[in-house]
Amino acid sequence: MKAALVGTDGTLLHEARRATGRERGADAVVETILAFAAELRAHGEEHLGESAVAAGVAVPGIVDAEKGIAVYAANLGWRDVPLRALLAERIGVPVALGHDVRSGGLAEGRIGAGRGTDRFLFVPLGTGIAGAIGIAGAIEAGAHGDAGEIGHIVVRPDGPDCSCGQRGCLETLASAAAVTRAWAAASGDPEADAADCAKAVESGDPAAIRVWQDAIDALAAGLVTALTLLDPGTLIIGGGLAEAGETLFTPLRAAVEERITFQKLPRIVPAALGDTAGCLGAGLLAWDLLSTEVSA
Repeated sequence: MKAALVGTDGTLLHEARRATGRERGADAVVETILAFAAELRAHGEEHLGESAVAAGVAVPGIVDAEKGIAVYAANLGWRDVPLRALLAERIGVPVALGHDVRSGGLAEGRIGAGRGTDRFLFVPLGTGIAGAIGIAGAIEAGAHGDAGEIGHIVVRPDGPDCSCGQRGCLETLASAAAVTRAWAAASGDPEADAADCAKAVESGDPAAIRVWQDAIDALAAGLVTALTLLDPGTLIIGGGLAEAGETLFTPLRAAVEERITFQKLPRIVPAALGDTAGCLGAGLLAWDLLSTEVSA
């Protein structure tokens, strides 16, 4: 868990981290979140001279932001947790609840790599692949809160089985986890991961280059589908794979450009905020909540 006190301009005033401790069960994770938030508020009072005036919390899985409910998170084992109400009761300030990737996308769009861009798509490449659609300073959640899930675009119908029930989804082929699996198999080293594959690519290893290019080809196919639907001005790539820098971005830009026909090629840039994006996005949600209450 990552948390922060965030100023009105998006400045990180204080950061802290805690182990999620999901092995202790869903209820224990919720209690840790509540206690962590209370600690953070107390830190502000003691060290910054004032209390936080609102809170934002960004969680994975399916989120009903309007009702303030964390509907489902497979990795955390919870269902229908009224997190907004629980947190507001614990710390006594207004609370905004958001989705972790969309919150990260909000931060990247406003104060990160997408600053000044009216339309962008934020795609973190981690254990899975998600997406956040930025439009005019806000993130589009969709009619049911599922907009941006580009990791489940099918790019190879005969590809690997996906946990969502389809085959050949983008995240089964181009996520950091997928590259890790492919490189562990190709290298014969069960401990090898995607970062090791990137290093091997840089040293010219033919097997690593094949694995890497296969992932980039799949990623480019999925991204061109997204570009066709959304026509963003900027495409922001984050997550673990983006840490490979130009080892990823140079061939990815080329692969996307090869595939487009009538579509306009967006700027393809690395995310700027790293793993603080979620904290900053949660803070922005909290400030937005206050702004909405004032205007109302």
